[in-house]
Amino acid sequence: MPERVPFGSVLRAAALIAVVPAAALALLMADGRIAGEPGFLALAAVVAGAVAVGRLWIGNLARLAEGLRRASEADAGFDRPGLAPLLPSVAEVADRVAVLARRLAERAEQVGQLQRADHAIVEALPDPLLVLAPDRGPLRANAAARALFGAADGRGGDIAALLRHPVLAGAVDAALADGRAQAVDLTLPGPMARELVARVVPMDPPLADGGRIVVLLTDRSRERAVERMRADFVANASHELRTPLASLIGFIETLRGPAEDDPAARARFLGIMAEQSERMRRLIDDLLGLSRIELTEHQPPTGEAVPAQIVRAEAAAMEPIAAARRATLVLELDEAARAAPADAEQVAQVVRNLLENALRYGREGGTVTVRVARAVPGEDRRLPARPGVVLAVADDGPGIAREHIPRLTERFYRVDRGRARSAGGTGLGLAIVKHIVNRHRGALLIDSEEGRGSSFRVWLPAPEGHGQGHGQGQAQGQAEG
Repeated sequence: MPERVPFGSVLRAAALIAVVPAAALALLMADGRIAGEPGFLALAAVVAGAVAVGRLWIGNLARLAEGLRRASEADAGFDRPGLAPLLPSVAEVADRVAVLARRLAERAEQVGQLQRADHAIVEALPDPLLVLAPDRGPLRANAAARALFGAADGRGGDIAALLRHPVLAGAVDAALADGRAQAVDLTLPGPMARELVARVVPMDPPLADGGRIVVLLTDRSRERAVERMRADFVANASHELRTPLASLIGFIETLRGPAEDDPAARARFLGIMAEQSERMRRLIDDLLGLSRIELTEHQPPTGEAVPAQIVRAEAAAMEPIAAARRATLVLELDEAARAAPADAEQVAQVVRNLLENALRYGREGGTVTVRVARAVPGEDRRLPARPGVVLAVADDGPGIAREHIPRLTERFYRVDRGRARSAGGTGLGLAIVKHIVNRHRGALLIDSEEGRGSSFRVWLPAPEGHGQGHGQGQAQGQAEG
């Protein structure tokens, strides 16, 4: 029994218990059937007994209530309290409550297991899944959705932008109004556009967490990229390969006919055929490489790259081209700069293409400068204002007219087609650079002025806390051709 039983409750219980026998005694005393002194003694005994029984009753009920309170606050099982044996009805109630509490606890455990299983299944789904509240706000997102939208808690800005998409918003409205699932195609704009299929399923009754709408997303970006790649490859390859193939066919016919017995012509024609074959090989390699990059463009890279080391290795590999062009390579490298997340092999491909472009199309006997530095946020408003690394390749060549600059990263776009082909270019180098930069969620800036050279700057993300360099750790070297 609790230490203190409310006295008022005891008095009310005693009054309820004693009211009938006390009234009967009073009537008997009034009729004279019971003498005064025995009557008062009997009345006092009735009141005392009623108080004692009321105290036991209220005490047992208080213990029972306390046990129920503790069980509800602790969300645990019900421990039957010790009760006075004189009130079997209260004890029976306590036993029934204990049985009921055990059953409720078992059911709660079963519900908990089902909820954990539900959570595990949703988390393990390979496709992104969102659960929306009745007000269409996100309640939760599974691991695939958090990875797709980069949100740690399933409430990221990208998810909010997705839910504001008019096509998806219309599908949610239709699903709630009709009570039937809806399926729509979505294209999410951004540095790297995503193509999704969204299936909107209304939940009636709602889920345990109040979820009213389930949105299941399927990322079709890779499949659509494959479709475009096939179409583009057929169109571009057939167009670009037609000229060298026609040349090869013509030279073969000439060697079989008029030049069959002309050693000098045969040697000259075979040299041209070798050049055309090499051109086709480079073109096919670049087309296949660009296609592979496009297939993974929507998936951010992992790992880390050290641009200074990459530039030094690629500059060494470019020495034969620099020597043939009598060009000078100047390297200004911040050795401490790091790019992350980054694919080191693709960063090397960016450096290779930019260097090759600068050497082939820059001024013969000119200077090509390659600079790697940690970005200073706010220095150039065209670049992201967060930690990053800038890789810049500049030449002092003839430059590029302003009207050509926006189209330089298009496939097979050439400012001077004749000069580009004679220099051995495929017209795909800057397109490859653009797609790699997109995959890294970076930025590509092209600045040029006719007669004053061109500058290509690539901004790549850096790890958080990557300090800005002010020239420290920089090394300068020259490789003269």
